[in-house]
Amino acid sequence: MTIDFKKYSDGLVPAVIQDAQTNKVLMLGFMNEAALNKTNELQQVTFFSRSKSRLWTKGEESGHFLFVQEIKVDCDADTLLIKVNPAGPVCHTGADTCWNEKNDADHFLETLENIITERKNNPHQKSYTSSLFEKGINKIAQKVGEEAVELIIEAKDDDADLFKGEAADLLFHYLILLQAKGFKLTDIVAVLKNRHSK
Repeated sequence: MTIDFKKYSDGLVPAVIQDAQTNKVLMLGFMNEAALNKTNELQQVTFFSRSKSRLWTKGEESGHFLFVQEIKVDCDADTLLIKVNPAGPVCHTGADTCWNEKNDADHFLETLENIITERKNNPHQKSYTSSLFEKGINKIAQKVGEEAVELIIEAKDDDADLFKGEAADLLFHYLILLQAKGFKLTDIVAVLKNRHSK
């Protein structure tokens, strides 16, 4: 990937931010070479803020990071297209996009995965999730098994709320197990897509 940062006198190039799932354009920012390097290092979009005159990782205050999925350079090598999974609203106003458009896809599972990753990498004393990672893979796998059995039991009854609650518990612990094994839900979706295409 080669980008011509010298094309403009300030060394900045436009960076169009697009949702990797919905293809909705979320915002426009500017990057210099240092910002692009930081973006690649963190896998979180980092701009050069013209108002603050410094590097600025989107979400550093709000927690609404833009997790990089793909970076592309346009045909003139002077504009970036960055496809992301956003962890919340993108605009500082609280809107989904900087054009006040609704970004229709529900990113809650990605947001939950990011929270689980945070609890894994930066353990919190009072966090149930952190405590599971601390106890290790055997305990995590055991919890998935327990939740699966509880879901099966509820499936035999007619209480919809209890069934949905147990299904949510199983999905939550399954996501933790994936993280413990070094995978994300997208890795499993890729396997399903591959099977479907055959």
